[in-house]
Amino acid sequence: MALNTSAETPVPVGEISRLIGGWIDRLGAVWVEGQITQLSRRPGAGVVFLTLRDPSYDISIGVTCFRQVFDAVADVVGEGARVVVHAKPEWYAPRGQLSLRAAEIRPVGVGELLARLEMLKKALAAEGLFAAERKKPLPFLPQLIGLVCGRASAAERDVLENARHRWPAVRFEVRNVPVQGVHAVPQVVQAVKELDAIEAVDVIIVARGGGSVEDLLPFSDEQVVRAVAECRTPVVSAIGHEPDTPLLDYVADLRASTPTDAAKRVVPDVGEELERVRMLRDRARRCVDGVVAREERGLAHTLARPAMEDPHRMLDERADHVAGLVDRSRRTLRHLLDRADSELTHTHARVVALSPAATLKRGYAVLQKGDGQVVRDSGEVEPGEALRARVAKGDFTVRVEG
Repeated sequence: MALNTSAETPVPVGEISRLIGGWIDRLGAVWVEGQITQLSRRPGAGVVFLTLRDPSYDISIGVTCFRQVFDAVADVVGEGARVVVHAKPEWYAPRGQLSLRAAEIRPVGVGELLARLEMLKKALAAEGLFAAERKKPLPFLPQLIGLVCGRASAAERDVLENARHRWPAVRFEVRNVPVQGVHAVPQVVQAVKELDAIEAVDVIIVARGGGSVEDLLPFSDEQVVRAVAECRTPVVSAIGHEPDTPLLDYVADLRASTPTDAAKRVVPDVGEELERVRMLRDRARRCVDGVVAREERGLAHTLARPAMEDPHRMLDERADHVAGLVDRSRRTLRHLLDRADSELTHTHARVVALSPAATLKRGYAVLQKGDGQVVRDSGEVEPGEALRARVAKGDFTVRVEG
């Protein structure tokens, strides 16, 4: 229950420590898993002190046990070992310190570790962290490579030497971290995130030169797997050649069997690339030579044609053909004009012969009334009416007598 306190009615430190101890006593015994980082076995002492650390987080807690409890597993348990402890939380009131009083210590076997890793692998795979569509392609020629490895390790030497031998101009951004033990997981995660934040880094290699199942546990830790999955930079896993594959191999964009293999697969070989360039240049030259030779043959064939040997010959032939067409058209046009002239003359003669003027020339006259109407019947005129008589040459007035 919460305490009713104030600045005027504070609770003494001893009372607070006593209350905390009472609350902790009610927790009861628990099973706790961790990794032993410190072990103190003083000769003649009846109590063994050790520190139990969570390998995935920077959290530790002190553990005490009677000597006979630890002696039962002393042959198989030491610093760095993963254990399961059955202990009861205790509160040491004088110093305000929490610890665990262990009644039983059990080493975590390899089979149990592998079973837990298999369960974690299935859970992460169900989230899609290992899916092939999430894999990012590696750049053809990385300018800056991030390397996460142990300090002065064989893995670092293998990657650097092989990469620079293949492409001397390649540059590295190296992060040396513990690759096993209790500090490996947080420092590997931090190194990967730091390199991923550098925009100039084109690819990240996480390398270690193999080891036992226990040694490779940091590279199967969930924090490491999720940190690599969140990287925008392609990540290459090069964790040795053990048959037990760490989970980092599944989430990485590329798995290399060894650090040397990682260097070969990330960096192209300058000699091979120069040879490939030489082959492509020779192939291009052969293609160009073939095209030029083919065009030369085509040009020679074209020049050998009669029209190209004597270009005016075709023009002369066409000129004769055009002259013949002109003569033919002239003859046709002349014939048409002659026939049209003959028809026009004949028509003109007929028109003249049938015209009223020709009739008047033969002595006929046309009588018209005062209004210009032509007289065609004698009944149309009246006695004494004046008419107009039109003859071949001129006209005159006549009068009707009766």
